[in-house]
Amino acid sequence: MHLNSLLSAPLPQFLRRLGGDRSGLAMLEFAFAMPVVLTLGLYGMETANLALINLKVSQITLNLADNASRVGTTSALATQQLREVDMNDVLQAARYQGTAIKLTTYGRITVSSLENIQQSYDTDAVQRIHWQRCLGLKSGPKYDSVDSTSPNAGTDGSAANAGKDQPNGMGDPGAKVNAPEGAGVMFVEVNYDYQPIVGTWLMGSSRIRYIASFIVRDRRLFSQIYNPSPSVTPSKCNVYSA
Repeated sequence: MHLNSLLSAPLPQFLRRLGGDRSGLAMLEFAFAMPVVLTLGLYGMETANLALINLKVSQITLNLADNASRVGTTSALATQQLREVDMNDVLQAARYQGTAIKLTTYGRITVSSLENIQQSYDTDAVQRIHWQRCLGLKSGPKYDSVDSTSPNAGTDGSAANAGKDQPNGMGDPGAKVNAPEGAGVMFVEVNYDYQPIVGTWLMGSSRIRYIASFIVRDRRLFSQIYNPSPSVTPSKCNVYSA
């Protein structure tokens, strides 16, 4: 029905004809339904992406803990010395794995050596964090290790440093991890600010947190982290870098 013919008709006839006009109905229905359909589509896409990023961060955390439990160089006594260069390598491997999601830009990685070792200054074997190494720009209670009173305080990994006693192990409440007697555990924490596809207006902001721990595989020397010549710069936790 043409608009000109509608406008030229008397008012009662115009209203009757207009009420029976069905042209453009599909367009109107689409206009009303499009915001709902678009929102549901974006929500589904965002949910799927969030699940994928969770999987990526989880796998990076597991791989890092596994790698940290294996690295080292064999000494003359058939034991392994963990070196600063080894820790830098495994941290860089995690950074490369997280390049696509900018893990170290929007997150923080902490590797802790939880040991249950009797050192020369101990009367008995005790649970302690001997050292921690970190990577990432994010800082604060939501990103730094749950078991650090301050960045790298008393946990530098030197032979003269006793570390930080952890009588109950380390980890979140209700999920504490303890090292076996005479051994150590590589305890990895990764905190990451999820970067949404369509902005925070749809699902809000989300922080992804994963923890993984692996018992040290080999006969590692736990007295210190070695830094033989040529030495490297340790990735200490008082430094925030990507």
